[in-house]
Amino acid sequence: MSVKFQDYYETLGIDRSASDKEIKSAYRKLARKWHPDLHPSADKKKAEEKFKQINEAYEVLKDPEKRKKYDQLGSRWKDGQGFQPPPDMDGVRFYKSGDFGSGGFEGTFEGGFSDFFKMFFGGGGPAGRTAGGNRSAHRSAVRGEDVESEIELTLEEAYKGVTRSIRISGRAICPSCSGTGRIGNGFCPRCGGTGSVPDEKTLEVKIPPGVREGSRIRLKGQGGSGLGSGQKGDLFLKVRLKPHPYFRLKDNDIEVDVVIRPDQALFGDRIPVDTLDGPVNLKVPPDSRGGSKLRLRGKGFPAKGGNRGNQYVRLLIDLPGDLSKEEKKLYQQLHELRKDGDA
Repeated sequence: MSVKFQDYYETLGIDRSASDKEIKSAYRKLARKWHPDLHPSADKKKAEEKFKQINEAYEVLKDPEKRKKYDQLGSRWKDGQGFQPPPDMDGVRFYKSGDFGSGGFEGTFEGGFSDFFKMFFGGGGPAGRTAGGNRSAHRSAVRGEDVESEIELTLEEAYKGVTRSIRISGRAICPSCSGTGRIGNGFCPRCGGTGSVPDEKTLEVKIPPGVREGSRIRLKGQGGSGLGSGQKGDLFLKVRLKPHPYFRLKDNDIEVDVVIRPDQALFGDRIPVDTLDGPVNLKVPPDSRGGSKLRLRGKGFPAKGGNRGNQYVRLLIDLPGDLSKEEKKLYQQLHELRKDGDA
């Protein structure tokens, strides 16, 4: 007798090469979508069937041994045709209906695992129950969704670290109807039949020093609500750095532009330069050219191993806007000398 082949990869919407992390992520997303407690009575039977299929697929693909055994069937079974045990699968036992005892076998919901699963694996595993056993807790324990948001920081805040109060607005499972949207024969008055209610909260978030553009800060248990005894998901804050009017961050280094006068470039000078740690005096060597860079060692951004990058100061040469008559006369004399020298 043949049974219908179950394509567990298709059920979870993943490739056959999917990683364990991808399998778990797909399962959590689909389990939450099709959890029967989130569907009205008219759709509950369909949701239960989908949820059962999702749990069955996850039961097989999350277990390396079960997945390896299942993958031995090869791609020829992907089209859902009738399944009969192939003759070339050494060491794999196929079960008959009598192997389950007189009480039969039942999974998470009525009807249990598919005939394909029972023929191929025999036992129920943690996702179902055997005759006389207890119903699985899968139905009432679905972890909440992870949530991602953004937090915008100045470069100084990212460098030094900061504690920020953030307001998070989202949705939570309605406590009155446990997410079903219904109480008795009518809609839940608290959530209006949606199964969720507004959830706003203020969090004090400690930003560690040295975060970068795109860094993700995890706040455990601050994500979506779980179903039943399921844990809450996590909140991930993605860091965005505001454009800075003075500093430019390049990997671990800081770059700045500083304008100096021609006489400072010619004869050298000491000039004030801002850094993330405050102002310092930088020595400009004589005969400095416009566009040349001077290095402030260790004044950049934190790097791995406790080190820091450098700060590079690019010199831009320009005339002051408030030259006196005497200064203009001297520049005129210099100009005449250059003209005579070029003649």
